[in-house]
Amino acid sequence: MVSRKVVVRNYSGLHLKPAASFCQEAMKFKCLVTFTFEDTTANAKSVLSVLGACVKSGDEIEIVCDGEDEREALDRMCAIIEEGLGEN
Repeated sequence: MVSRKVVVRNYSGLHLKPAASFCQEAMKFKCLVTFTFEDTTANAKSVLSVLGACVKSGDEIEIVCDGEDEREALDRMCAIIEEGLGEN
């Protein structure tokens, strides 16, 4: 299991289209991909779970990956957050 904290910088946070992009990327990996925000743990492969976390711009989340391709998944998931999920 690997994890890393990252700040969501795109202007709408993890809502609607950015959440879908985030989930599509997570589904490319075999490992379990989750993130924690405040007291919520969300499944990064579920749009409803991601939306339910109510992550806004400027919020810090911790991405956790567990499985055979966990390092690659963690690097990519953090990168797309830092790249702005297509909004910046």
